[in-house]
Amino acid sequence: MLPKLSPLHIQGFYSRALAEGRKDGKGGLSAQSVVHLHRVLHKALAQSVKWQMLARNPVDAVEAPRAERPEMRALNEEETGRLLGVLEGSRLYIPVMLAVTTGLRRGEILGLRWCNVDFTRRTITVVETLEQTKGGLRFKSPKTHRSRRSIALAAMTVEGLRAHRLKQAEERLALGPAYCDQDLVCTRSGGESWPPGLFSATFAAFVRQSGLPKFRFHDLRHTHATQLLRAGVHPKIVSERLGHSGIGITLDIYSHVLPNIQEEAVHRLDSLLAGLSSTADSTRQKR
Repeated sequence: MLPKLSPLHIQGFYSRALAEGRKDGKGGLSAQSVVHLHRVLHKALAQSVKWQMLARNPVDAVEAPRAERPEMRALNEEETGRLLGVLEGSRLYIPVMLAVTTGLRRGEILGLRWCNVDFTRRTITVVETLEQTKGGLRFKSPKTHRSRRSIALAAMTVEGLRAHRLKQAEERLALGPAYCDQDLVCTRSGGESWPPGLFSATFAAFVRQSGLPKFRFHDLRHTHATQLLRAGVHPKIVSERLGHSGIGITLDIYSHVLPNIQEEAVHRLDSLLAGLSSTADSTRQKR
């Protein structure tokens, strides 16, 4: 059966998935979902080729649909400061501060525990993420080994976390046994886990009421990366902080930022060469 699998079969499968692939029968899968299917199928059949069950991988002759990347919006420094100022004192403040100062994903922030915050070294370690499934909330390991990482914290982040921990301890003391203690940094009232879907809805409602330009919580991760790149931080470091599987992904996503960085680099090079030229002229005159 497997040797009879052709590129045409696979292409037809992708077309049906896009048209009517949802399990609930309410339409097709997104292009991004089909791209994921394409990658998994390619890897599986590549193994079949290694085992000599297939002479070649038929997926090589099939084009996956092009997934349209949602438009990113990175806040500038003034907007970031305004956002944090408006949120200070609310339950959204710490999740937002973590997003803009560390680049953590939503699930990583909601799954962060105090035992993974090192105030002495001023680092946090990402070891699990919170996800919402049909069966309820689930803590799981990061999706790739590079997603499991340690991130250095800015001074304002350390100070904010210290103050938040004290406030959380006061809440735990006030509620006593009724407090749901899971050692989580970011929780709902009473210490309960914050379902990712509910968190996003809460954040979206805040943005609508705040008068700030429309943006998603995930855009705060882009904000962190963009501000670091514009500050001259090496893309490799940015990639490590974001937990990307490779620097190529970082360069691809933030290619729109890089031209500006290159222009700044050329200006610095001009200044450097001008200084060298002046030094050489001075040396010749002394001779």
